[in-house]
Formats: sequence, structure tokens, C-alpha cells
Amino acid sequence: MAGPAFRAAAVRVRVPATSANLGPGFDALGLSLGLYDDVVVRVADSGLHIDIAGEGSDSLPRDESHLLVRSLRTTFDLLGGQPRGLEVVCANRIPHGRGLGSSSAAICAGILAARAVTTGGDGKLDDAALLELATEIEGHPDNVAACLLGGFTLSWVDAGAARAIRMDPADSIVPVVFVPAKPVLTETARGLLPRSVPHVDAATNAGRAALLVEALTRRPELLLPATEDRLHQEYRAPAMPESAALVERLRGDGVPAVISGAGPTVLALAEDSAADKVARLAGEGWAANRLELDTAGASVLPLAQ
Repeated sequence: MAGPAFRAAAVRVRVPATSANLGPGFDALGLSLGLYDDVVVRVADSGLHIDIAGEGSDSLPRDESHLLVRSLRTTFDLLGGQPRGLEVVCANRIPHGRGLGSSSAAICAGILAARAVTTGGDGKLDDAALLELATEIEGHPDNVAACLLGGFTLSWVDAGAARAIRMDPADSIVPVVFVPAKPVLTETARGLLPRSVPHVDAATNAGRAALLVEALTRRPELLLPATEDRLHQEYRAPAMPESAALVERLRGDGVPAVISGAGPTVLALAEDSAADKVARLAGEGWAANRLELDTAGASVLPLAQ
């Protein structure tokens, strides 16, 4: 049986940073942020060539072990076969190991690029299959759902299949991220979580997560109580004490602040009129960035854009 045909032209994929959990929505809620990695993939005659600029340029592998390449390879297998060679160029802006979805961005970029460069790829791998494949590679759907769909997402796994709902966050909400200099491995942060939690804490989080859907989409004035968490942030605090202290200080000032994903970045969900002031609250040792909300999600763009 003949393998797939590939496009001669390169494809360019743009993938956003994401923040998962958002306080109480552990492994379920995600938000797409206006900070992007760009990846250009071209089928070559032979070999594998990877060029990396920006974040991770001095540490990421330039071989088959690169997460983006592994995602490309997995997708090509599903689409019927591997190309003879690949040229991959990465312009990375999403910080690595900071809880802003850099691994999910790499996974989604690889999957989307492989589909785009394969003739008839859209018909062989639809958007639902993209989410399922990205979740299989990542291990959980919260970041990859937000990365693929954009906006504010609620994701879950049903009978082994990943599912997600996309919602539009309120226009007045401005994400402000406080990125520390040192990363924390996701495996380290997850390793601190207990196997069970008190029933009262689980019940509180269930209520807050439900409230957060309303607060993020229609009633931002409820974001402070809606972002209260009792499931993961307190347990992870020993691995990121400065982040935990900043969250506590911001919340004490009335700012809805949470640990972004597995940390150590802190995410504040500020009102537009207060975002610049909030960005100045962290002090030294933090890179504070006011971002836009991303609504497009991962996308294939013209090379010249």
C-alpha cells in the first residue's frame, strides 16, 4: 500500500501559551494566552534538521528526542507513513518549565504541522482526533485543549477519549503573568500532591470551579472567590515558596491570583483598567507581563505573516 503524499511547500504553525487549573479547576480548566511559539516544517529529501531560536535554544535537543519531533512522528504514523526527511525551525517565546504550557505547545505544533504538510491530512485526522492525540501524548487534556481551541476551555476524558468545551472569556479580563527566573519540573510539582484530600476541600473546589466558569465568562467581579483552591496549590508550595507567597500577597490585595499550571509562574486575572498597576506589584525577581487573551488557538498561518 502506498504511503501518504506530502506538500512540497513548508507550513507554519503558531501555538499559544496556556495556563491550566486557574485555581480550583485542577486538570480540567485552561486559558489560552497571547504569547506564541512559531514553528515552520518542511518535508526534505532526507535527514532531520532542527533550528531553534529563543526559549530553550541552548538546552533543547536537536534530534528525534525533541518533543515536537516526537509529536510529528506520531502523527505521521497515524496518517500513513513518515516523510523522507524533515526541516524544522522553531521560534520559541513561551518560557520552559514555568507552568505556561510549553510542552503542550510543542505537542500541538507537531500534530498540527504534520497534518498540514500531509496531503489530505484534514480528512484523515479531524479536530476531535487532534485533541485526543495531543491528550494521549501529554497525559491530560487541560493545556492541550486550551492550546488547540483558544479561549477558555473545560476538558475531560470520557471512556478514554478526550473532550473539551470552548467558551469566550469576558473581554475586560487581562491576564498578567509573573514569571520567575528558575523553573520547577512538572513531575516535581505533581509528586507533592497527596493521594487523597479532605471531603470538605473537594466540595469547596467543586463549587469554586463551577463559579469560575461564570466569573471568567460573564461576571469578572466574582473572580477572587472563584479562584480559591484547596486541592493543589498549598501542597505544591514547598517547591515554589516565592510563588506561593506572591499569590497570597496578591490575593490579600484583592487581586485574583493563582499558580499557573504546575507553576512556578503566577497568573493574575486583572480588570483591564487595573492590569498595569497589578503588573507592578510583584517586585524584583519576577518578569511581569501583561498579555492578551488568545481566542484563535493553534493555527496554520501563511509563511509571510
